[in-house]
Amino acid sequence: MLKMKKKCERCAAPLLLDGEAFICSFECSFCAGCSAEMDNICPNCSGELRLRPPRVITPIQALTKRLKAKGGDNGFR
Repeated sequence: MLKMKKKCERCAAPLLLDGEAFICSFECSFCAGCSAEMDNICPNCSGELRLRPPRVITPIQALTKRLKAKGGDNGFR
């Protein structure tokens, strides 16, 4: 699962789960401003910074939704 870091690694600006953020393949995370200033190149690994997909629900909400879709029988009693 993609680790959704909560702040920019360069300027410490908050990164919202459903907001714009940029990541490299090692999941280094940066705000849009810092990413642009660095020409979309990660200063840690020199990899390309790409737009991070937004997360609209939490992992717990996703699991609950998946279990309900399967009929709610998750094996826990």
